[in-house]
Amino acid sequence: MGAGKTTVGRAIARRLDRPFFDSDHEIEARTGARIPVIFELEGEAGFREREANVISELTGRDNIVLATGGGAVLRPENREALQNRGVVIYLRANPHDLWLRTRRDKNRPLLQTEDPKARLEALYEVRDPLYRECAHFVIETGRPSVNGLVNMVLMQLEMAGVVKHPAS
Repeated sequence: MGAGKTTVGRAIARRLDRPFFDSDHEIEARTGARIPVIFELEGEAGFREREANVISELTGRDNIVLATGGGAVLRPENREALQNRGVVIYLRANPHDLWLRTRRDKNRPLLQTEDPKARLEALYEVRDPLYRECAHFVIETGRPSVNGLVNMVLMQLEMAGVVKHPAS
């Protein structure tokens, strides 16, 4: 969470003239409830079930750009659907940078703890290998601009023959 999946994904979709979907936003739109409310009412397990259903449906569509929630890789069926039905790009950021980006965001239920930085470090330890397992490309986010990240992703996709000369 906080790596820039939604921001970068939306920009890539715009450049490729493809529909953009964010699995978290889809869940909120379909339930009429914000993610923290779903976590409160159904727990993380209930949310992850909803997430798996949305990812299964969206990965069945052609020529879309999909940003998933940070924990989508926790379920094997999500990793399999993402990896086998599309091209997965892991926007990798270190836990300290993620903490700087998310520290004031109250819409992230997993970070509503006494030590959100330690929580991010723990999540990273679990999730990083899972992202690497299903990613076709890993892009280090570091400090580049959104436009710089978008260009890096598009260059990887073009070199892999996934897209041809994306629009600028």
